[in-house]
Amino acid sequence: MTWEERWHPLREEWVIVAAHRQNRPWNGETLASPRSEIPSYVGDCYLCPGNNRVSGRQNDKYLRTFVFDNDHPCVGPEAPKDLTPTSGLFRSQPAQGLARVVCYSPRHNLSLAELEVSEIENLLHVWQEQYLDLSGRKDINHVLIFENNGEAVGVSNPHPHCQIYATNFVFKTIETEARVSERHLADTGRVLFQDILKAELDDGRRIICEYDSAVVFLPYFARYAYEVYISPKETHSSIATLNYRELRDFAAALKSVLVKLDNLWSMPFPYVMTLHQSPTDGLAHDGFHFHIEIHPPLRRPNLLKYLAGPEIGGGNFLSDTAPEEKAAELQAQAIVHYKDTALVSGD
Repeated sequence: MTWEERWHPLREEWVIVAAHRQNRPWNGETLASPRSEIPSYVGDCYLCPGNNRVSGRQNDKYLRTFVFDNDHPCVGPEAPKDLTPTSGLFRSQPAQGLARVVCYSPRHNLSLAELEVSEIENLLHVWQEQYLDLSGRKDINHVLIFENNGEAVGVSNPHPHCQIYATNFVFKTIETEARVSERHLADTGRVLFQDILKAELDDGRRIICEYDSAVVFLPYFARYAYEVYISPKETHSSIATLNYRELRDFAAALKSVLVKLDNLWSMPFPYVMTLHQSPTDGLAHDGFHFHIEIHPPLRRPNLLKYLAGPEIGGGNFLSDTAPEEKAAELQAQAIVHYKDTALVSGD
């Protein structure tokens, strides 16, 4: 049995590891098996090329990626500024910004894991362009790029896409990460994430795949069973400054780990993927290291990790699995997608 707490230096919190709980009896709700045979084009999909969106605007007949302003944004430039003044404990401020959608491919039935490495590399260039465009605006303090993938995380449209929130505020997780990274650099003279990378590479047990300038690992302090980080080896504050070689390796690393996740149980693996980039509020944010975090909610096939008393009520994450065991499972997976393997074998 395992009862252990592990320190999460980027979030400044303890993660409880109780890996023996993974095999406890479960009679609760389970996740339905993914639906099969999704067509490459759907006439009433708001994201397919040439279709009308809910706003009435028509999508371009795009051939690669397609970016547009979200028709139902959570923030907007017209957010009211004349909020009722408050005092004491109850305060409010405008939530302003821009929200965009990035369609990865014109094909409705492809996931990010199924794109070619060259297509993922093109997407990374799009992310660079979007970050540079949005971060350069004086009223934008943070650019959050993220993908919610799969019905298990609440996605209603399977067309491959991500979202961008460029806001006048900094999201809490990034705010904490920027603060602790800056303090670590001031205290030690070293970049915090570089210390994490060195520790992971020296240990080796949780490294999923490694390239010349990029590495994928399941962190020592993982909260979710199959949580993985994709990182450049050199420190960049955002994706914008990665060079051609780094983008190529990063695309290959991202492709590899997404394929491994899908291959784990021969099914599209649901996840929330977030680009961790430095705030753009004009402050230095020294020591911030760009990386991508992928948080899959499954701990077994069709079994979700539910947040309950320890997480919601107590405020500490409880992991039902050991990071070393889950990393070994992913290390053992092929980097050829199971659908491609089936096609080759004639199944």
